[in-house]
This record gives sequence, structure tokens and C-alpha cells, in this order.
Amino acid sequence: MRLFSSKVPPVAQEITKTLVSAGDIETERGAEVEADLASVLNQYLAAEKDVNEKTKDLLSRTGRGEGEFSRVRAQIAESKGIKVGEDMLDYVLDQLVEMLHYSSNVEEIFAEDVAMRRKMAVILKRHMQADQELDVEVRTQLKHVKEGTRTWDIEYARVMEATRRKRGLS
Repeated sequence: MRLFSSKVPPVAQEITKTLVSAGDIETERGAEVEADLASVLNQYLAAEKDVNEKTKDLLSRTGRGEGEFSRVRAQIAESKGIKVGEDMLDYVLDQLVEMLHYSSNVEEIFAEDVAMRRKMAVILKRHMQADQELDVEVRTQLKHVKEGTRTWDIEYARVMEATRRKRGLS
């Protein structure tokens, strides 16, 4: 599963609305809490993008094959202190919960961290699943292009944008 930047604002809004309406958090500044959540998600996306670029650069410099992309990517992510791949969701949920505890925009937290994580995980998974369907469709169209290359990045972005327009998601 993957989170796309276009999903960050709706995810942040839905998480805030869910936690406030359930009485898990108390805030007078819902928009600021949304912005805080969006900031955490955008920061993760930026770090993930940096890891991906460093992985591609390292593979091209060392002459290693693209088959090692995911292993090298995981090592670089670990050295940067983030998680990618299957561990990404738990890492992001930890970051979101931590932000809620330290945010000056959240007056009070009434729920256990585990309960908030469960509610946020459902929202994140739902949004990431919708994007995963798009991702599968785009990857199907790009079978002829080697993943992890610059050509892959360019073609992936182009085909993704065209697919979103076709589905009315742009």
C-alpha cells in the first residue's frame, strides 16, 4: 500500500473529524490539528522520496541491479530512521499519535494510544487501498519499463496522471 500526496488533506481531515467526534481528543482548533496531521504525513512522504532517490543513485553508482532495490531501500530507510514497505503504516501511526500528544492544538486526549491508532489505521488503509488500485493499474501498463529507473519514474507519473484524469480523480 502506498500513500499519495493528493490523499494527505482528506486523510488528515477525516482523522481529525473521527477522533473529535468520538471524543478521543478535544480541540478548539480542528483546522490546525488537520494541518499538524498533514504535516506529519507530508514529512513522511518527503523522507520516503529522499530514500527512493538515494537508493536509485546508490544502485546506479555501484552498478547493482534493480532487483536489489527493495533491500537497499529498506537499509537506507533504516539508516534515516524511517520505515518503508510493510512497516510504513505502523511507523506513520506512531508519528501521528506522537504528534497528537505534543501538539499545542490538542487540548486533551481521552483515548488510549492503541484505540486512536486503530481508528487512524482504518482511515489510512481505506485511502491507501484506493490508491493501490490505481497503482496496480498503472504498473500493469508499465510492465515493459524497468522499475527504479528514471524512465520508470517519468512514465509512472505520466500514466498515473492520465489514469486519474480518466477516473475523474484529478
